[in-house]
Amino acid sequence: MKWVKRILLAAVVVFAVFYVITRPTDAANIVQGAFGAVFTATEAIGQFFSSLAS
Repeated sequence: MKWVKRILLAAVVVFAVFYVITRPTDAANIVQGAFGAVFTATEAIGQFFSSLAS
């Protein structure tokens, strides 16, 4: 079962590298969007706890 995980991880890494090489602008937009989503979620959680405290 460990070899299946390694093969899947290797496939994901190879796909990611291929995507970055062939479409760098699209890859950058995806990463930027992911960081934006994490930032937005963190901000929303902070607002939630701030409203609980007040």
